[in-house]
Amino acid sequence: MLTNILNAFGLNADSTAVEPFGSGLINNTWKILAGDNAYILQRINTNVFKSPQDIADNLVLLQDYLHKTAPGYLFPAPLLALDRQYLVIDGDDNYRLLPFIKNSHTVDVVTQSAEAYEAAKQFGKFSRLLNDFDAGQLKYTLPDFHNLNLRVDQFRSALKTADAERLNKAAIEIKAIEEYIDIANTYRQLVNNREIPLRVIHHDTKINNVLFNADDKGLCVIDLDTVMPGYYISDVGDMMRTYLSPANEEEQNLAKIHVREDHFVAIYKGYMEEMGEVLTPAEKALFFYAGKFMIYMQAMRFLTDHLNGDIYYQTKYAGHNLLRAQNQLTLLNKYMAAKAKFEQLLDNQIQFID
Repeated sequence: MLTNILNAFGLNADSTAVEPFGSGLINNTWKILAGDNAYILQRINTNVFKSPQDIADNLVLLQDYLHKTAPGYLFPAPLLALDRQYLVIDGDDNYRLLPFIKNSHTVDVVTQSAEAYEAAKQFGKFSRLLNDFDAGQLKYTLPDFHNLNLRVDQFRSALKTADAERLNKAAIEIKAIEEYIDIANTYRQLVNNREIPLRVIHHDTKINNVLFNADDKGLCVIDLDTVMPGYYISDVGDMMRTYLSPANEEEQNLAKIHVREDHFVAIYKGYMEEMGEVLTPAEKALFFYAGKFMIYMQAMRFLTDHLNGDIYYQTKYAGHNLLRAQNQLTLLNKYMAAKAKFEQLLDNQIQFID
């Protein structure tokens, strides 16, 4: 099936081994073994990423910049095909080839604070190295991805069009979203008043988007499709949302959801070791808010999809998106309750705003 694609990248399909790879849910991914060399081949999901060329263009710009300013940094950018393009197009499918980083591994679930620290440090390093890069050069590969203003508008629209049964089942969650609306109001103020700068942000800081070496030390960040201009609260917030609780967003037993205080400290230390001298005072004061921002937005997105009839997120059972919203609202409640403890653990190094 992939013979023509491999040949287009200069690989002899007859002498390569192809095997499915990774746990990603968006793109199709294979590991390619060609003699002593190994590669990652991906088919980009164009239902999600409407313009794969924008991704390629962004990564070329970043690669050129990092080669000049941080030549030792490990940046696993796509490789050129024989026609000197970064994408091989076959009908409606877009393929790219990336180097496979040997002696590396990923982690799917954060089980210890050391992993949270290493990951936060790598995402912080990524943005620090690109601090002087003009983020305005980058294209938005997922427009409005973390635009909370838009998510509120979509939620309000869903309330007007949802059927009575779904509205009734979600009454408690709808009330909770409304009670936390100050989170959205703060975001609107930050954006409208330009209180914090746009930066080069990864936008998808799940733990499995970090490569670790054999000693479990962070090597680099991967899955760069969502790298685009954004606010640092997106990266920090996504780490809070996905690292703090041992139970993920699919957990049905809400009693298992809690925040691990040592993981919060690990995220703070890892990220601030890299970005502490780069962030503005206004950004630093938003460190705790970052978690509220992302958890709240994801709860709202799940709830909106429930009200809309489950048209965006894949569901496996009736009420799946409503349960996901309940899950995230539970996490948000636990997170908010831990604020004073977080500040105490950090020895009042910083006073977080509400």
